[in-house]
Amino acid sequence: MALASRSCPRKNCIKTSIEIGRYLVSPISHSRSDGRHEAAVSIRSGHGSATHDRVMRFSPLFQTARAALRYATDQGLAWVAGRSAAVPSPSNP
Repeated sequence: MALASRSCPRKNCIKTSIEIGRYLVSPISHSRSDGRHEAAVSIRSGHGSATHDRVMRFSPLFQTARAALRYATDQGLAWVAGRSAAVPSPSNP
C-alpha cells in the first residue's frame, strides 16, 4: 500500500481510501497554520441509512502531510484488525 507522494493542494486532505471487509478506512491530513500536519482517520461501515462513520483524531503532529497520512492509515488498519480479531467466527465461537 503506497500513498501518493505529491502534496495535498487543500487544507484537509484524504488520499487513499482502503476497503477491508465491511470497513472503508480513509486517512486524513489537516495542515495547520504553523506548517505542521495533524492526522485523523475515518472508518465507515454499513450502507444507506445504516451507515456508521467513526472519525479518530490523533495528537502527534507531523512535518509532512505524507507522514500524517501514513500514521492515520496505520492507526485505522490497526483498529480494523483489532475489531476483526475480537469477533468470533461462526465456525469457532
